[in-house]
Amino acid sequence: MTPPTNRTDRTAALHKARARATATPDDPSWPLHLAEDLHGIRADWKTSAEVCADAAWAAQSAGRSVLGLLSPGDVLATDRDSITTRTLAHLYLSALRFDFRYPTLQRLVEQLAQTARQPLDCYTRALYAFALLGQSRPEGLTVMDEVLATAEEHPKTLHVLLHGLWLGQDLDEGAERLLALSSRPALATGTDPIVLFRVAGALRRLGRYDEGLSAIARAINCLPPGDISVHADLVRERSLLCAARDLQQHRSPTRTSSGVPS
Repeated sequence: MTPPTNRTDRTAALHKARARATATPDDPSWPLHLAEDLHGIRADWKTSAEVCADAAWAAQSAGRSVLGLLSPGDVLATDRDSITTRTLAHLYLSALRFDFRYPTLQRLVEQLAQTARQPLDCYTRALYAFALLGQSRPEGLTVMDEVLATAEEHPKTLHVLLHGLWLGQDLDEGAERLLALSSRPALATGTDPIVLFRVAGALRRLGRYDEGLSAIARAINCLPPGDISVHADLVRERSLLCAARDLQQHRSPTRTSSGVPS
């Protein structure tokens, strides 16, 4: 297939690829069709990451996870062209992320690094950082910093890292790092409910409950109409913030042996 050279044609082809990938989760061959579509437009890693992350999430939401359609062998195969290989890897690794399968994701990327014919792209390395951060492994912070040095302001890559920091409850200064990452231009729009949701969780961990509640209120206002799944997450976080704040406000002061509050 000759790749489209006109920018309008390429945009149309990309739109078609997105639509087909997210609208046909019941078709078991859709990952291969998507790989063909992205190969046809010579998609770079950024485009692949954006399309594949959304497609993997759509399939997950429809109860048709990519994990049931592809296998680790598809990710590690060396007999395909680089764009097809990358597409299948982005799909499968993203599905592992959405399933919170940190050790499996970690091992698969490590295997991929050994078999790949070229260095791993930035998004794949971000997924590796996510796997380590989700396990609260400190080396995940090192990988994250390496990714940030080359990720520029690519939103999908930054979201993967933000997600990992949010999950890594025992990371050194994890909450502070999350807030710093959320202030980067691609994330600090003030209109992304997922970013605001993760920021609220970090603020709760830091004991800044009123700021966290404010972030949740802004996130709810930013939600598209009828977005129940994210709304439920926001309501849960709001409940956690309120409970933590109430506990702090009603905790009785510690008393010394003489009965005087310390």
